Amino acid sequence: MTARAGAGERPLREDGTLRTSIATVCLAGTLEEKMRAAAGAGFDGIELFEPDLVASPLSPEQVAELAAELGLSLDLYQPFRDLEGVTEEVFADNLRRLEAKFRLMRRMGMDLVLVCSNAGTATEWEDGVAVDQLRRAADLAAGYGIRIAYEALAWGRFVSTYEHAWALVEQADRANLGVCLDSFHILSRHGDVTGFRSIPGEKVFFVQLADAPHLLLDLLSWSRHHRTFPGEGSFDLVGFHRELLATGYAGPLSLEVFSDVYRQTDTPRTALAAMRSLRWLQEAAAAADGQGPAAGRPRGWDYAEVRAAEPQDVAEVLTALGFADRGRHRTKDVRLFAAGDARVVVNAAPGPRGEDGSEIVGVGLQVPDPRATTDRARALGYPVAWRSNRADEVVLRGVTAPDGSEFFVAPVPGPGAEPAWTAEFGPAAEAPGGASGAEDSLLLGVDHVNLAQPWQWFDEGVLFHRALFGLTARANTEVASPQGLVRSQVMETDDGAVRLALNMLPQVLEGRDAGRGRADYPEHVAFRSSDVVEVARRARAAGLRFLPVPANYYEDLQARFGLEDRELGLLREHDLMYDRDEAGEFLHFYTRTIGSVFFEVVERRGGYRGFGAHGAPVRLAAQYDLDRRLDHR
Repeated sequence: MTARAGAGERPLREDGTLRTSIATVCLAGTLEEKMRAAAGAGFDGIELFEPDLVASPLSPEQVAELAAELGLSLDLYQPFRDLEGVTEEVFADNLRRLEAKFRLMRRMGMDLVLVCSNAGTATEWEDGVAVDQLRRAADLAAGYGIRIAYEALAWGRFVSTYEHAWALVEQADRANLGVCLDSFHILSRHGDVTGFRSIPGEKVFFVQLADAPHLLLDLLSWSRHHRTFPGEGSFDLVGFHRELLATGYAGPLSLEVFSDVYRQTDTPRTALAAMRSLRWLQEAAAAADGQGPAAGRPRGWDYAEVRAAEPQDVAEVLTALGFADRGRHRTKDVRLFAAGDARVVVNAAPGPRGEDGSEIVGVGLQVPDPRATTDRARALGYPVAWRSNRADEVVLRGVTAPDGSEFFVAPVPGPGAEPAWTAEFGPAAEAPGGASGAEDSLLLGVDHVNLAQPWQWFDEGVLFHRALFGLTARANTEVASPQGLVRSQVMETDDGAVRLALNMLPQVLEGRDAGRGRADYPEHVAFRSSDVVEVARRARAAGLRFLPVPANYYEDLQARFGLEDRELGLLREHDLMYDRDEAGEFLHFYTRTIGSVFFEVVERRGGYRGFGAHGAPVRLAAQYDLDRRLDHR
């Protein structure tokens, strides 16, 4: 029994779309586990990574039989390294090695091998020598019915761009010799993908896709450890995909992701995430061409939900900040607090943290079409989040994010109107002094939400918010904390109406919450204000305890910005932090942490769009110091 026909013999699916494939190196586990996971996720084929075969107890014939059983094609055997640009003596031995691989491939019914540009043994390069050697290798391959896909490694010693690789292939002029276009090798070097159109589609033998965050690393380390699936990094894969299709390419879209994270995560889950990333890429490329719907971008925040073991503690903080207690829900043990367009639902139901903590369990977003958003979530394979409702209550549609938090979507209310679900709360509690609450609140709405992310699901989280809500990922940053580096990724709408910060937890903190995979690590909701100084004054008068800011911070602030003594004194008096850039200023303060939740109040002046990143290590250190002192009581 042999594997299903390879990519060269069956280029398209029956519906006319490109086939999908995944390199076994993308997944953890044994070769058999990887193949079963790929098939279970819906991939059409796999790239067989040679070390996986070498380490497998399965014979090549058994691998072919398993592939046939699972309905997988064996699309590419890889990699063969350091073939060309060498002395005749070395090349003769290279052909011996290559022919042995050809015989192995035929035992599995495979017809395409990846040959990487020489990164090690080439010494004195001449294009003519490399062309001749590639031609002779192709002639040898032809005798076995095998094709060669030549790939330019980004760190190749002499050939490091796809343009150079194509020039050599074109000169070699063999029907069974083509190129492999790898998004990482091309985009990591800022390659111009519009040049794809100079390559006939039939000479693009294979395509490998990977995304990656922008990192200041050497290319080899970046590639071998930090690739991600499409949509999880910073590369323009939509542009890559569009230019690829313009060549007439009809082979598989294959994922080749070297990742320290995905080598450790659950294999079936990772395979599903991989397939989801390909669906997103194809949909995003179609939408960019006007051939499909774009993600329904949220118009604003609907609410944030905090589960609290001691809900009165959260209520006191919110009230001090200027929120009105709008009362209890008619059927659920939750209360609504509101100020301006900011709404916080405080949930008293017991959660996985027991009786000694609190957490952000969900947020609400206002979107143009809630049903379309949840239908899209189902199509992408994200699980639905459910809440019980009576017949006379508003149904909120929800989706569960990779970290376990829940995102509910609601229609955008009309001008001056509140969301319909708020009518289910009441009566409003009377504020101290007989006032009804927050009529004169200086809070305008939710500015951003900050969620902790387990290291193994961080990249999945980025794709979730990009694919489902169309949020744009900023360049990620790393922030030093007393417990390790915290990697932070901001996702936002273009107009800043929704800003979400995802913080990857230091791995030392993992494993404390088996239910959601999120450790006891601070998360917060930030509220936008028109006058943060006045909010701070009122909150302090109401008894709010602020997160203390060390005197050293203000000395450093004076050195950085040359603030006037009066302004610096005002900041110090109210534990306010400050930042500015060429667009504007940012003033903000933090409350102390309740369980693992705290709140922030911000004021943005001018066009400032940042988050006061310079002060983040100060905030993390202050929170750690307070927690440590409480632990030692």
